[in-house]
Amino acid sequence: MSENNNLVKERKDINEEYKWNLKSLYESDEKWEEDIKKLKEMSKEIALFKGKIGDSSESLLKTLNLKDEISRIIENLYTYAKMRLDENTTDSKYQTLSDRASSTSVEIEESVSFIVPEILLIEEQKLKQYIKNESDLKIYEHYINEILRQREHILSQEQESIIAQMGELSSAPESIYSMLNNADMKFPAIKNEDGVEIEITHGNFIPLMENKNRKVREEAFKGLYGAYNSFRNTFATSLNSEVKKNIFHAKVRNYDSALESSLDENNINTSVYDNLIDVVNENLNLMHKYVSIRKRLLEIDELHMYDLYTPIIKEVDMKIPYEEAKEIVLKGLTPLGKDYTDIVNTGFNSRWIDVYENRGKRSGAYSWGTYDSDPFILLNYHDTLDNVFTLAHEMGHSMHSYYSKTNQPHIYGGYSIFLAEIASTTNEALLIDYMLKNTTKKEEKLFLLNHYLEQFRGTIFRQTMFAEFERDIHREVENGGALTADNLSEMYKELNKKYYGKDIIVDDEIDVEWARIPHFYYNFYVFQYATGFSAAIDFSQKILEEGESAVDKYKGFLKSGSSEYAIETLKKAGVDMTTKEPVERALKLFGELIEEMESLI
Repeated sequence: MSENNNLVKERKDINEEYKWNLKSLYESDEKWEEDIKKLKEMSKEIALFKGKIGDSSESLLKTLNLKDEISRIIENLYTYAKMRLDENTTDSKYQTLSDRASSTSVEIEESVSFIVPEILLIEEQKLKQYIKNESDLKIYEHYINEILRQREHILSQEQESIIAQMGELSSAPESIYSMLNNADMKFPAIKNEDGVEIEITHGNFIPLMENKNRKVREEAFKGLYGAYNSFRNTFATSLNSEVKKNIFHAKVRNYDSALESSLDENNINTSVYDNLIDVVNENLNLMHKYVSIRKRLLEIDELHMYDLYTPIIKEVDMKIPYEEAKEIVLKGLTPLGKDYTDIVNTGFNSRWIDVYENRGKRSGAYSWGTYDSDPFILLNYHDTLDNVFTLAHEMGHSMHSYYSKTNQPHIYGGYSIFLAEIASTTNEALLIDYMLKNTTKKEEKLFLLNHYLEQFRGTIFRQTMFAEFERDIHREVENGGALTADNLSEMYKELNKKYYGKDIIVDDEIDVEWARIPHFYYNFYVFQYATGFSAAIDFSQKILEEGESAVDKYKGFLKSGSSEYAIETLKKAGVDMTTKEPVERALKLFGELIEEMESLI
């Protein structure tokens, strides 16, 4: 059954079975209110340990237990309020709850900011003795070791308190960018292929870039980037402020660079970042070959930047209703074993998923939840192949969360951002392998191959280009330079030329695309899409080639949470991101997929 039709439904008109059940978070809003009152009392209680944490192993244990409990509650409060708001973003009640959860989170962060500096005042030998004497402290050993590892980067209690209070101020560049980009920006209207006037929006821009009518693509491309160009100096100022903020935080915490500061949070050496860029640069010939194929299949004399998204393979009519999508995903994940697919099936049938679009619902898709709740998934499902992959992708996140929290205590029940995209992409890789092996139609196989190749282009190549740009702009300021609209656009254009090659016209409008990318406000986040994708390809290839032994290692990775450093967690599972091998293996597969596609066209 599909709930899709041409009219966006009100939430009350969606069947309950297709709406998530948030009662594993809170039975009611009243229970939420009880927890926020409880949290305020607990913040007073934890303040009583100020200046006393190091007095005894018992004092240290009580402080850490209470901090852990506070953290658990604030996660529940914030997640519930935000997910309720995402059901209908116009709901003022949940706008208020979400704001209250955010401000409470900042208050709590400030109230517990004394803990880490005080732990650092305890002699290392004394800490080890505490852990030895108090068995219940053993659970916090990795947490404590992580604090000691970052000793030289943690400031005094007073300084940490000031930085905590600066939280909202530090987010100002992103907030200003977001307001300009999402609220104040207005894009022109163009005529579509039927001559109907439509306004360009963030939501319809990529569909317009996929349009078969080249004139529509060109006008949408020029219209959108023309609007960004008219605000280029404002966007440059906000991005410059973001970069300076990152550099400020790196300097005050005694790091050599903003990149080192960002990666050190997960104990990742900057060589991992540089290796990614180096390996992708060494294999840009594959990207250039793929661009050349696109030009040939589109049968045009000049390939432009607005031709990069339109399908090069005749679209196959693959209408896949949600119930059918669930079955396809389960079959695709069969190599991971019955225990894995049984949990996925439980998620499908236990209202983990908010399936269909309704009026006011947040767009896009995500997986979210807390240690105490189900791992929920937000979708806006339409009966397309892309949406089937989105279902598999988000279920990968949810399975990672499920395995982590059922095998780790709360303090290690999550996983670092560096690992966040691996399980989701592994699911997708296994699904597309299944679909490629089980289609007998040439058109369908070409369509799937092109879908897979586009993932490589968008995730490894494009995100690495973003990562290289982000590294370059921080280096520019760290070396005494300044970021202006002109030099940002010049750097961005040169990267596009390098990554896409000689078979494409790098149009002037693309120079200002940097202003459209919100991820440049996420402090060196994007490279993890590319490393995560590479690790996922490595995992999926080993699972398909080696079977049970590789599956066991992979599940060990899923179960590890944050109980070890991310790089070590992957190493134990057989993927070493400190080497170039995983990225090289992923790009080798990209090359093989291109060859397979060429053999069919």
